Amino acid sequence: MMQRRHLALAALPLLARPARAQGEAWPARPVRLVVPFAPGGTTDVVGRLVAERLGARLGQPVVVENRAGAGATIGAQAVARAEPDGHVLLVSSSTSHGVSPALYPNIPYDAMRDFTHIAMIARSPSMLVVNPAHPARTIADFAAAARTAGEIRFAVAGIGTSSHLAGVRLAMALGVRTESVPYRGAGPALTDVIGGVVPAMLDSLPSSGPHVRSGALRALAVSGSERAAAFPDLPTFRESGIDVVSYAWFGISGPAGLPAPVVARLAREIRAVLTDPAMHQRLEDLGGAPPETTPESYTDFVAAQIAAFAPLVRAAGLQPR
Repeated sequence: MMQRRHLALAALPLLARPARAQGEAWPARPVRLVVPFAPGGTTDVVGRLVAERLGARLGQPVVVENRAGAGATIGAQAVARAEPDGHVLLVSSSTSHGVSPALYPNIPYDAMRDFTHIAMIARSPSMLVVNPAHPARTIADFAAAARTAGEIRFAVAGIGTSSHLAGVRLAMALGVRTESVPYRGAGPALTDVIGGVVPAMLDSLPSSGPHVRSGALRALAVSGSERAAAFPDLPTFRESGIDVVSYAWFGISGPAGLPAPVVARLAREIRAVLTDPAMHQRLEDLGGAPPETTPESYTDFVAAQIAAFAPLVRAAGLQPR
């Protein structure tokens, strides 16, 4: 019943906008994939991995377009207002379609009604990383220093992002204040942690992992319910006595009213991309294993995440800036 209701709602804007893709071969031209963050973050990394391989399967380039700002709402709004012909898509995420609907009172789109949700492409825990000059060598060191200082200062990929919420949850678990320093994406935030401008960050593995492997950052713990396969020696927060479990998730969505044949083709090709052994291993190496979803299950997942994030945002007292 819930699936039919979401699909019916998604079809409403079709009455007001012509679906040109129904009368032409699709895709008829390059597809724009909007990443609502700056280059270099996990959303961008995952989006580009999928775009390259999806374009090869569709026979048209899938061109990534970074449209950052306002907790991913600028890029998401652009896609919500786009022609529903399958040539403009979005890397939807736990920020644009989980936290931001609860955080922004005047959000310029409805996360369910204004989109066609097609497939989840990755799910990743956060990694607590610090500049190598930071005195903490373990999460226990970090927690002790935070309790002594009474505060944690974090770089975040933007207000209301998964990195922001994970940092707030860690601070709450440790019983300390948090000072969040917002950026227009994980890429710029990580650059300042590497440069020592901000001491720490909680970030998804696909964007922070390569910097840990290179030695530019030191990782202390991960926020998953179990250790990440890509970093098996890194403990979870729970293993260290800190009751924090959190994940960021990423998917592909389009404007409401996408023609059913386009949705079916996209879902089929995305599934083929994600189940390709090389791609699957690449995402595993980045810490973001792709789950198996359908348009219906991803639609229901997004609806459930909106409901789950709302009380957490209120409890954390998050405010947009």
